[in-house]
Amino acid sequence: MARQHRRVGYGLPTLLAIALHLGILVVSVIRFPSAESEPPSQSIVQATLVSTETTTDQAQRATEPQASSQADETSEDEASREAEEAEAQRQREAEEQRQREAERQRQAEQERAEALEAAQAAAEEAERRAEEARAQAERREQQEAERQRQAEEEARRQREAEEQRRREEEAAQRAAEAAQNSLDRAIAGEAEAAANAEQAQQAANGFINLVRQAVEQAWVIPPNVPDNANALVAIRLGPSGEVFSASIARSSGNSAFDRAAIQAVESAAPFSELRELPASVQRDYREFNLNFRPGDIR
Repeated sequence: MARQHRRVGYGLPTLLAIALHLGILVVSVIRFPSAESEPPSQSIVQATLVSTETTTDQAQRATEPQASSQADETSEDEASREAEEAEAQRQREAEEQRQREAERQRQAEQERAEALEAAQAAAEEAERRAEEARAQAERREQQEAERQRQAEEEARRQREAEEQRRREEEAAQRAAEAAQNSLDRAIAGEAEAAANAEQAQQAANGFINLVRQAVEQAWVIPPNVPDNANALVAIRLGPSGEVFSASIARSSGNSAFDRAAIQAVESAAPFSELRELPASVQRDYREFNLNFRPGDIR
């Protein structure tokens, strides 16, 4: 580091020189009384004065450059030290400023990094929640679609079942009406011939035939029944022709065929034409058997 020089004045060396002269003068005055006790010769005093004057001049001449040099060196050292201290202080302040700036930058970088990390975490969390929401929405849509499908399937089954029941009821109603009409017409025709016993027997035979016809019309043969199927149904009627019981006396071996035979008897009842038979033969025809075969009823 270059030293900073400043102009040094001569006030201080001058004062030092004056002080040195005064000191020499005081010493000379103090020594003069002792010299007066012994009367000196004129030559000695003069010599002393000359010598004193010469010494003072020499001391002044020697002291002035030395004092000036020392003062210059002192001033230069102080100035140098002050400059060095100022430079050191400036460097320390600059270093502290750099450190503070570096700390601020580090903190700013850390804050930016933390903010970025927080933003990334928030974005990831938002994406995760959005994905969960989409997955839940898809599951709800799938569940709703499945419920809708099941509801439509159930409605379709109910419509089919209702349509099947309606068709069966219509078929049974038509069969019963046809059987009743046939039976009524047959009984009406046979009743005219029941005037005597022969006519009564004929009426009884006609009653059985009417019963067979009515049962045949109400009989719905189930599918896939073998041709050799044969079921014997025992029938017992009440006084008014209502069916007290209808049971399988001999099974065909096919439960569906047996049930269809019993249902035909129950659907064709009541056989009210029984009351139109002569009293002598009514009891005989309140119990009888019907043989069901795929082709006919006997």
